[in-house]
Amino acid sequence: MKKRILLSPPNMAGTEINYIKEAFETNWIAPVGPHINAFEEEFSSYLKIQDTAMTNSGTAAIHLALQLLNIQEGDIVLCQSFTFVATVNPVLYQKATPVFIDSEEDTWNMSPLALEDALVELKKQNKLPKAIIVVHLYGQSAKMDEIMKLANDYNIPVIEDAAEALGSEYKGRKLGTIGQYGIFSFNGNKIITTSGGGALVSNDSESIKKARYLGSQAKMPKPYYYHKDIGYNYQISNLLAGIGRGQLKVLEKRVLEKQSIYHKYEKHLDNHPDVTLMPEFAETKSNRWLTTLLVEGVEPLSIVKKLEESNIEARLLWKPLHTQPLFKNAPFYKHPLTNDNSVAEMLFNKGLCLPSGTDMSDEEMEYVVKKLIHALG
Repeated sequence: MKKRILLSPPNMAGTEINYIKEAFETNWIAPVGPHINAFEEEFSSYLKIQDTAMTNSGTAAIHLALQLLNIQEGDIVLCQSFTFVATVNPVLYQKATPVFIDSEEDTWNMSPLALEDALVELKKQNKLPKAIIVVHLYGQSAKMDEIMKLANDYNIPVIEDAAEALGSEYKGRKLGTIGQYGIFSFNGNKIITTSGGGALVSNDSESIKKARYLGSQAKMPKPYYYHKDIGYNYQISNLLAGIGRGQLKVLEKRVLEKQSIYHKYEKHLDNHPDVTLMPEFAETKSNRWLTTLLVEGVEPLSIVKKLEESNIEARLLWKPLHTQPLFKNAPFYKHPLTNDNSVAEMLFNKGLCLPSGTDMSDEEMEYVVKKLIHALG
């Protein structure tokens, strides 16, 4: 196949150009403007949450959430190990200490059992964490009832990294709206995109108002430039917010398309003895941002390389952060029901992501499956 099949390319609806033209015609090419206000309101309405602050990345949104929680040097933050480094880098910005929690096989996300072990031990040491960052990977929900109960029992706020899970649900609630703060990403490969961008959401409107203040260089409302707090350049532009407004209108369609892609893979691979697709936990709805799977008897990297030879982009799962040189001294709490390596390491050693673009044709799907089965041997 001559056309390269990408992992998760952006898919424009066509209406985005109208918002872009409006921004040009009104000369709102700035980090302020009516599209930003409207995007925040429309996003909040979709999630059924009180308020949203649009940012220039999901990483910025996490950093602002940590600022709002007053995370400082030496504070402990419990973080999921099986995730992208952008989830945890803001903890380092604050000179706080990440402590990593293993995943579980049911959801591939934070293990409530490992989380409880960490909380019990840290309480004994009089070092209870100041926050918990849970991630909903590849659109799949973590076990939020169990995680929120532990967080509430120990009075620890929860940040939901829902960067990959916009449109996913847990027991009827949109992911990103269950913890004290939720964050989203509109990077180019996400289910909807603004090219680059993110969002911080909460039912605490006053804290979101403060996030906007901190994210716009902490400018005080005076007739001259006046600053009493450290601020950041975390604003999204009015132009990109316009793209987001157009993308948001097709979000539910994109969710259905992503789910359809997953089910096509499931149908093709259902009887293959060496393949296990990522599960969908009971009472949840995954947006299936990426179709991911575990393989037996073959190295996932060899599959990625063979697919690359056929002009197909695939990717390994996230390498756990507790195994990264950046975090070599960070504590790690393993899922207690696993005997050997951690669940996070097992997932990395066996897993890969398949092309999941919402404009992928049936012909391209069949081509990917054919080459995948050949790579599996």
